[in-house]
Amino acid sequence: MSRRHRVAGSGPRRSGIALAAAAAAVLVAGCGGGSPEPAPPGGAAAPSAGAPAPGTTTKLTVSAAASLTTAFGRLQEQFEAANPGVDVVFNYGGSSGLAQQIVNGAPVDVFAAANTATMDTVAKAGMVAGAPLTFVTNKLEIAVAPGNPKGITGFKDLARPDLKVVLCARQVPCGASEKTVEAATSITIKPVSEESEVTSVLTKVESGDADAGVVYATDVRSAPGKVDGVNFPEADKAINAYPIAVLKQSSQPSLAGKWVDLVRGPDGQKVLQAAGFGTP
Repeated sequence: MSRRHRVAGSGPRRSGIALAAAAAAVLVAGCGGGSPEPAPPGGAAAPSAGAPAPGTTTKLTVSAAASLTTAFGRLQEQFEAANPGVDVVFNYGGSSGLAQQIVNGAPVDVFAAANTATMDTVAKAGMVAGAPLTFVTNKLEIAVAPGNPKGITGFKDLARPDLKVVLCARQVPCGASEKTVEAATSITIKPVSEESEVTSVLTKVESGDADAGVVYATDVRSAPGKVDGVNFPEADKAINAYPIAVLKQSSQPSLAGKWVDLVRGPDGQKVLQAAGFGTP
């Protein structure tokens, strides 16, 4: 009995040591496995589970008529500022070619065409979400070298044999409109080349490869000092309506709808009208 008593409690000193050891064990257990992981270097908190990785972006692809290049570039800045992490990627070109790309399966979220006929190509293929909406109009203008050295005064002058004239191809909206004017005026123009994009017509006039080219009024305005414009009343016979639509195949339908809203809203219209487009 005396030995058992000594082992279990052999005086006040040993009891104090035992109690201290027990308290230390409890403290270590309480601060052990439940402690948080050290913060990453620089003091930043670790990302929460499921959060997107820093620096990732969401792409919104817009196929648009080449004549929209300048105005849409300005609207891109507004849209991306209002939607952080979104990258608007443009595919500019002749509307007929863009429509064919979409029908063939190109991954596009929004289509903005330079006339209703090319939008109809996409709509008839069942690829438009909802009804296309007209957002601006545009009309033809003659682009000439600065100072108009050839003295071109109107559409009829483009039939002169001494002029090198460049037109859009007839399947492109600006080409289709030009042919409408030819038919309405009984004037036949024999171009030195026909281009698949209106911007290519403008470039040939700027470079001096052509004396004149039939483009849109907005194209002339986009190249101050590089070309002059000659208005002609017959252009009113072939005003282009520009439709825009979200596509059914869009991987970002909500963002695509926001882009359409910007283009058709007051901020978008302000930019488009400053570029020379007319109201729908």
